[in-house]
Amino acid sequence: MRAASIKDVANHAGVAVGTVSNVLNYPDRVAERTRARVLDSISELGFVRNDVARQLRAGHSRTIGLIVLDIGNPFFSSISRAAEDAAAKSGNAVVLGNSGHNTGREQHYIDLFEEQRVQGVLISPVSDTSARLAALAARGIKVVLVDSPSSEGQFSSVSIDDVSGGYMATKHLLDIGRRRVAFVAGPQQFHQVTDRLAGAQRAVLEVPGATLEVLQASDLTVLAGREVGDALVERERELLPDGLFCANDLLALGVMQSLTMLHTLRIPQDVALVGYDDIDFAASAVVPLTSIRQPTTLIGQTAIELLAEQLETPDAKPRSVVFKPELIVRASTAQ
Repeated sequence: MRAASIKDVANHAGVAVGTVSNVLNYPDRVAERTRARVLDSISELGFVRNDVARQLRAGHSRTIGLIVLDIGNPFFSSISRAAEDAAAKSGNAVVLGNSGHNTGREQHYIDLFEEQRVQGVLISPVSDTSARLAALAARGIKVVLVDSPSSEGQFSSVSIDDVSGGYMATKHLLDIGRRRVAFVAGPQQFHQVTDRLAGAQRAVLEVPGATLEVLQASDLTVLAGREVGDALVERERELLPDGLFCANDLLALGVMQSLTMLHTLRIPQDVALVGYDDIDFAASAVVPLTSIRQPTTLIGQTAIELLAEQLETPDAKPRSVVFKPELIVRASTAQ
């Protein structure tokens, strides 16, 4: 059965096609009795507006593209949920793309969102995509970087001061008397990892006799953390770090599993452990995890606000918002 068209509705209601269009888009322009008659016809015929066609005519849609690094990480799922809630308040929808740390998939989603004529793209980039994103902006699709600063101020961005967070985490380990500190790093192509390491290095330099070892993890996942933990327990006790700062909570939880559930090291007695992100699982871990909290709800909401600013004032200069992280102390570093 053929779907009812806007012309069918007009004929059924005995009005012009333009009147039906006004009822759908500018109802205040139509007399109440006429509007009611058109709405009755829409209901009776089961008419659904062709929003795709409308978007093509307008040149954009009511959707916003969001590309995250890893939707399996609760940090990004929390940001996505906050962005979705904020967008819904203005009648927009967020369409999610998960790059999975893969530049090819990231490029695919950028292309797809451009084809769909989204209002804007929010993105946590895998690598430097500034040229591709600049091409998007030149075509009228606004761009906001999420969990990543804009190095040249080219785009609006919302991020965290990760150098400060890395310093905070490491200083906490030093303040509780740990001197052989190790940083469990994920792939250092991500500025978040290198910034957190830079903060850790700064904290260690302030304490005479303190050392910092970098332990390279293969990824930013629980499994990668377990691999690091398995390698640590093969060491002689005197060669073990007494404080571990992990680049994110997933790594920290993996290390914790290896050290405590599969082996004989105690947290925090033998090794104090700090994560980063303060995901929900941190507080409910077998040893509640000390972590650096990032305001994920604020990050998601602010990304939508920055996009709205760009849409409302196309000539507005890009704006950068940087949040400060917060140390949340739990049993994994308790004295």
